[in-house]
Amino acid sequence: MSPEPHILIVEDDREIRALTARFLKANGFRVSTAGDGREMDRMLADSRIDLVILDLMLPREDGLSICRRLRATTRLPIVIVSAKGEELDRVVGLELGADDYIVKPFGSREVLARVRAVLRRSASQPADTGPLHSGAFSFHGWVLDSLRRTLVDPAGARISVTDGEFDLLRVFCQRAGRLLNRDQLIDLTQGRAAGPNERSVDVLVVRLRRKIEADPQNPQFIRTVRSGGYLFTPDVEVL
Repeated sequence: MSPEPHILIVEDDREIRALTARFLKANGFRVSTAGDGREMDRMLADSRIDLVILDLMLPREDGLSICRRLRATTRLPIVIVSAKGEELDRVVGLELGADDYIVKPFGSREVLARVRAVLRRSASQPADTGPLHSGAFSFHGWVLDSLRRTLVDPAGARISVTDGEFDLLRVFCQRAGRLLNRDQLIDLTQGRAAGPNERSVDVLVVRLRRKIEADPQNPQFIRTVRSGGYLFTPDVEVL
């Protein structure tokens, strides 16, 4: 896995999107792109993103609405880019939770400097840029508590899990019914701290199966999809 920060550019202008992505990649970042909010949501569901560069003038759902929605559910750093450069526009964007605001047209070096600055500031904050879910997940009588970081079985007994096991099970609960490959699971659970050993996911899956499956040799909750990855099958309720 790459240790570089992963940037998501949400921009409907293909030329601006491509130029910005190319420049950031040349300066050591991993970069993914999306043309609208729906594509952005898919990327956020499948990858661990370290910062979003968000255009305001987007089709379907505008950038301010997206910014408001993201800030309500995540600590993810957000840098707004917009042709609207009036003071009121910048104030509105920042008050909605954006970490910085860049006015178009902009230079690539300005974007690079501001992205680096926001990432430096965010590094001093809690590392979790995933969903701000402080409740719990329930599946087949099991309860995974995100706040207390505990796992309780259907009989009410607390089951001991390591940090790695807990984080992997939480990702499975957040994305139940979605096929996730090893790269995605490492990215979502460990992000830039991920080591090079992709098989660590397989080890954690084996350990989790021993703890939550009735028959670990014939798993019903965490299923292996050949050449695909893993699928968490239970219906999950957010408590």
